[in-house]
Amino acid sequence: MSALLDSTAVAQYLADHPQFFEEHAALLGDVKLSSPLTGRAVSLQERQMEVMRAKYNALELRMAGLVRHAEENAAIANRFHGWTQQLLRTHDTAAMPAAVAEGLVEHFIVPQATLRLWNLAPQHEGSWYSAGVSDDARLFASSLRAPYCGPNRDFEAVRWLENADEVRSTVLLPLRAGGTAFGLLVLGSNDPERFGAAMATDFLVHIGETASTALAPLRA
Repeated sequence: MSALLDSTAVAQYLADHPQFFEEHAALLGDVKLSSPLTGRAVSLQERQMEVMRAKYNALELRMAGLVRHAEENAAIANRFHGWTQQLLRTHDTAAMPAAVAEGLVEHFIVPQATLRLWNLAPQHEGSWYSAGVSDDARLFASSLRAPYCGPNRDFEAVRWLENADEVRSTVLLPLRAGGTAFGLLVLGSNDPERFGAAMATDFLVHIGETASTALAPLRA
């Protein structure tokens, strides 16, 4: 019988007879194993404690990660709540675009934010939020099926920001009503890592949907 089969048979025997070490308790202290932590020989009991400590540390790290993510989500939810309250307090429809953009800067600590809208009611044409939107920008907004997060690739929409030359990463959120794009919300940062391609977009989707609902009354 090969050594592999012998070790397998021994392992199977111990698995099938859990009372073995109860009947031979002295072996727990006599069996020596090499510790991967210290490199020295340790008893079976000590090795078991090392394994348990490793599992405990792994669970502790995982729990710390879960707590951190929960705290981050709670902070984002509180900011979102503050922003939506600001929108609800804005009763003047013409003031809503500024409330949306300025609220994002205030509550989400975004360096820059702006937006542009089109197909608006006549009284809103000629406002700052309807100026300088090309057909290409409208087509681009219509093509976005999810928020864009990543580097600034010289997007036309980024040039709507006051300090566009400083923007290194950006978020582009299409604004839709009835499935049709009628605007584009732009966030910008001079930090290339602030808005990365790996960034979770759940809250960004909610921001886009909320902004769309708040701005829809401006449409024709």
